[in-house]
Amino acid sequence: MAASTRPPRAGAALRSAARSPLVRVAAVLLLVVGGAGGWWVSSARAGSGLHGEAAFATGVQRGVYDRYGVLLKDSMRSAMPGVKVRLDNSQGSLDNLERVLSGQDDFAIATADSVASFTNPQKSQLRAIARLYDDYMQLVVPADSPVHKVSDLRGLRVGVGQQMSGVNLVARRLLEAAGLDPDTDVRSSMLGVGDAADRLRDKDLDAFFWSGGLPTAALTDLSEHTPIRIVPMGELSDPLHQLEGYGMDAYRAATIPADAYPLVEPQRTPVSTVAVPNLLVTRADVDPALVEAVTRVVIDSRDRIGGQVHAAQLVDLRSAVYTDPLPLHDGAKRYYQSVKP
Repeated sequence: MAASTRPPRAGAALRSAARSPLVRVAAVLLLVVGGAGGWWVSSARAGSGLHGEAAFATGVQRGVYDRYGVLLKDSMRSAMPGVKVRLDNSQGSLDNLERVLSGQDDFAIATADSVASFTNPQKSQLRAIARLYDDYMQLVVPADSPVHKVSDLRGLRVGVGQQMSGVNLVARRLLEAAGLDPDTDVRSSMLGVGDAADRLRDKDLDAFFWSGGLPTAALTDLSEHTPIRIVPMGELSDPLHQLEGYGMDAYRAATIPADAYPLVEPQRTPVSTVAVPNLLVTRADVDPALVEAVTRVVIDSRDRIGGQVHAAQLVDLRSAVYTDPLPLHDGAKRYYQSVKP
């Protein structure tokens, strides 16, 4: 068989295979996924006999997406030994969506507000696998900082997340909700959470925004060496919803539990903030058998991953199917239907 210079996407390969009597009898599908550069051989039975490579866009190093991806990769390797999983660091949610649509990656995590705000003309090809856990907005300052609310950031050096991150999207919105112009009223630095934590520790930054599950390792590590405080932002929930733009309904008032960061000031005190759901996303043309298997791993590995990424403990069947604003992938639907009581 001559090699194609542009392999068909997953959906095209499946439709072609379905028309072949020989393939139906053998119940084996040859699936070439062009975007991530991997090839697939999958049986007609969901999840069995999967072989090939799957690429997963996570996020910035030392962030929760990054840690979750590493642990999910371990679970996928155990459940699907024929699948080689590649993890790709990224700037965050918006970057992840671009990477999935371009075919650089097959799977990614993105916040619901990022999905709603996403303007790529191919957006209709995005599908959801599961609602995972919520990201909590965290505004981190030195413990002795004069900043006690977002409006106090005026004129200060503030980390607002990388340009293509969900952090940057919601940080700008929170600044606007507090009456600040993110382009002129603060001295913004587009930094990932690891770099922002290092800059704050070195006193090269006055504050930084972070949007992530609880706890985030970079913040825990920072608190072990530098006295820090998390600024309450719960009062901005209503003003945030009043701003114009897509995805505003994704936000909700939330509380960072008192035990999330034991060393953060004030110790053992809950902090009001804003939260947004995370979705595990893919493309419509990715092999349904692969997506079904991945969905099963996500649900089955909740407790194991949750032992190290506590936010993952919130992933369950009751909430996983609520993936607005994206429809579920057919493979994910097949999994949820198979376990429906």
